[in-house]
Amino acid sequence: MRHRIAVVGSGPAGLTFARVLHRHGYPVAVLERDPAPDARPPGGTLDLQEGLGQLALDKAGLLAEFQKLSRPEGQAMRILDTDGAVLRDWRPRPDDRANPEIDRGQLRDLLLGPLDVQWGRDVTRVVPGTRGGALVHFADGRRETFDLVVGADGAWSRIRPALSSATPHYTGVTYVETSLDDVDTRHPDLARLVGDGSLAVFGVNRALVAQRNSGGHVKVYAQFRAPLDRYENLDLADVEAVRSSLLALFDGWAAPVLDLLRRGTAFARRPLHVLPVSHTWAHVPGVTLLGDAAHLMPPLGAGANLAMLEGAELAESVATGAGDLDETVRAFEEQMWARAARWAGMTAAGLERLVGPDPAEALAVFDEVQPS
Repeated sequence: MRHRIAVVGSGPAGLTFARVLHRHGYPVAVLERDPAPDARPPGGTLDLQEGLGQLALDKAGLLAEFQKLSRPEGQAMRILDTDGAVLRDWRPRPDDRANPEIDRGQLRDLLLGPLDVQWGRDVTRVVPGTRGGALVHFADGRRETFDLVVGADGAWSRIRPALSSATPHYTGVTYVETSLDDVDTRHPDLARLVGDGSLAVFGVNRALVAQRNSGGHVKVYAQFRAPLDRYENLDLADVEAVRSSLLALFDGWAAPVLDLLRRGTAFARRPLHVLPVSHTWAHVPGVTLLGDAAHLMPPLGAGANLAMLEGAELAESVATGAGDLDETVRAFEEQMWARAARWAGMTAAGLERLVGPDPAEALAVFDEVQPS
């Protein structure tokens, strides 16, 4: 008799978990509060690493399809000084598949495939240890019991409180995001500036980063250290007011770099929050966490990769294991905590250097990861 399993959240972690179970012929309920896959913008581009995200897709039987969709050229990285001088201009080899890029929306659709997601199922909490298993409460008043509930519902997880009292805390760094559409036709000068991959400019406690997505779309991130409430009351709908505030923050930087902000069409504010580096919990039968719900860390390329591999590994263990489900989950958590703590420590240190008082430290981070 197979266990009743639910995963809450249809991000990379939850969908990879469900897709690997599906590959093994194992049923799983995917519970997502969004009413449809396209209810919200999917976000920017992701680089999926060979030993992490790509390994997860291989476990799901999707690696070949990913390779057709991904953009190896998107691994390119250009770094400028604030006066516009080129400091680094790294381009991958044609056969370099270490960290190819893929749009989040494309990855979501790839993972969704044949999965039957229950859209519009807003989970409010889970109560473990009830008769018959873990009891999931929905916003509409309904309840449902499962043998295992996997919380893959992100930074502000509704499942996490069943296991841990930890809540995300502000890092001191805020991103303000804007974007450029049809960049090759409408902004050819900025298309050349950004190149095939990413562009970064580092200053004192601030940075500008632009990332090319597919279809001529470029995401631009103004990154800076500031109190959480400094821009809290800024009306994001007042595009010109936001633009003026950002241009003042980056005053004196090279005009072509500032054009990335001048030509942005809309703005979104994203304060960066994290969980404690070594976030763990006392094991609770019937409930566990994946991805940001378990180990929220700075967005420096590790989070989604780890989340997907965790989802794949847990699914494989559940689908192929002959032992006790609770012991399977307990062993998975121990493995996840150790690996996530290493990455959380590295990304926390990386954020301190990338958005910090010494721009030379930011350049050194790039040289350590990808020598020029």
